[in-house]
Amino acid sequence: MTAVPAATVGLPAVEGDGEVGGGTLGLLPDRHHSEADPTPGGSGGSSPRASTDFRLPPEREAHEPPEARGVPRDGVALMVSRGAAGSVTHYAFTDLPELLLPGDLLVVNTSATLPAAVRLAGQAVHFSTPLPDGHWLVELREVRDGTTVPYPGGWPGQELGLPGGATLTLGARFTARLWRARLSTAVVPYLLRHGEPIRYSYVPQPWPIGAYQTVFGVKPGSAEMPSASRPFTPEVVTRLVARGITFAPLTLHTGVSSLEGDEDPYPEPYDVPPATARLVNLTRQHGGRVIALGTTVVRALETAAREPGAGVSRSSGWTGHIVTPEPGHRLLAVDGLITGLHEPRSSHLRMLAAFAGTDLLRRCYAAAIDAGYLWHEFGDLHLLLP
Repeated sequence: MTAVPAATVGLPAVEGDGEVGGGTLGLLPDRHHSEADPTPGGSGGSSPRASTDFRLPPEREAHEPPEARGVPRDGVALMVSRGAAGSVTHYAFTDLPELLLPGDLLVVNTSATLPAAVRLAGQAVHFSTPLPDGHWLVELREVRDGTTVPYPGGWPGQELGLPGGATLTLGARFTARLWRARLSTAVVPYLLRHGEPIRYSYVPQPWPIGAYQTVFGVKPGSAEMPSASRPFTPEVVTRLVARGITFAPLTLHTGVSSLEGDEDPYPEPYDVPPATARLVNLTRQHGGRVIALGTTVVRALETAAREPGAGVSRSSGWTGHIVTPEPGHRLLAVDGLITGLHEPRSSHLRMLAAFAGTDLLRRCYAAAIDAGYLWHEFGDLHLLLP
């Protein structure tokens, strides 16, 4: 197998320390501190920050699913960076089985996507994350030109009438963007009946909830799709198993991703089952690599690796853990990562820097822009290897 299957994706390879274009990408120093995690089970605490800042050209945004562009789900491109070699190469996603090694463990997120947006007159409510006390974190949005933007209004105690006769009562602000709120009926069944998928301005038209589901999603709970899993098809999974790749599940229900630049993700509920913890520990003990399918998997495993005891332990609850290259937040359990391409100043880029280092990460994103990769949940993927 060789890099750059041009007939499939038509992307140039970038090797070693060669220069790449795509504008200037730089590391911005921390100017903020994260607040301690207010929910049980989180790791919380402040962590230093650095984000890769760059200009994302509008034409690099994926505006619809690949299938709408005449491309199969698994027909997206795959950028591969290798930390030890400092290399960046380009493949088709369907080359993934040959890029992983027999004995590698691929840990997947079984969370399915909820239709978590509910529209009302001129506004929308995005349901983000359940809290232990029965409240949900919600974001109020204002409808503009067929999409939504953050709505700064609202007040504690305000009651919003939702479709189907339900009432949403706002509690206290959780952040400048999110509210604690309580719905007058069970949230998940309500959303399954009255909600629609969350989408942002770069996706101009609605798509059915099936476009936002993954082959591994069996437990409804995520406000937005764990999108690194989207290109996986039964055929690709079969080839990975035949190659000798082991799979292990965990669950982390994702909250809304409409975060401000440099804003930490909110605490999210997760569950790392005992069998998955054992597989992770056995894989590492026998020289295999643990590959996380998505940043959600990294967050859950790295939380479980910080429980008392050696290695990864069975763990569940709410996690506020943030992975960065900084001491106290570095990787303990995960060797590699498959992820999408993240927006400028996204907190996810600090996690990626923990895998690749800041210099290689800069070159990866410059190469992706030059090579025509597509961003967001319907875009291309990035495999980060040691």
